[in-house]
Amino acid sequence: MNQQHYNLLLADDDEDDCSFFREALDELSLPVSLVTVNDGVQLMDYLKANAPNNLPDILFLDLNMPRKNGHECLREIKEIDDFQNLAVIIFSTSLDTEIVDLMYSKGATYYIRKPGEFSKLKKVIGNALAITKDDLKQPVREHFVLQP
Repeated sequence: MNQQHYNLLLADDDEDDCSFFREALDELSLPVSLVTVNDGVQLMDYLKANAPNNLPDILFLDLNMPRKNGHECLREIKEIDDFQNLAVIIFSTSLDTEIVDLMYSKGATYYIRKPGEFSKLKKVIGNALAITKDDLKQPVREHFVLQP
């Protein structure tokens, strides 16, 4: 992702979280396009409809969604050849070590615990975009969880 413009996809069923995410992006004043989907079925339909040439640069994926959860979506994404280069950042309220380890082993690019404060949300999204700007590869485990 060497371009200046970010095409982002947020998969999250919580309308407030989606609004805060969009507001944080607006305040960061970065050149971004954001598409949101509200469940895992919508996510997979969107990705399949846009593959392989119009995929987002980064997918921010909530784990707890209706119809198809983030775990199922990540597994499916990693099984589809057209999606192999898609950066998937887990964006969840949980920071359970077992879940983090599982997401790492399943191939997520990074993991972000949703911060409770807007300023921290803005900072962690900015950090995620900066760190993935030139390198979409999964880091070593110690650097997998992004902090605000």
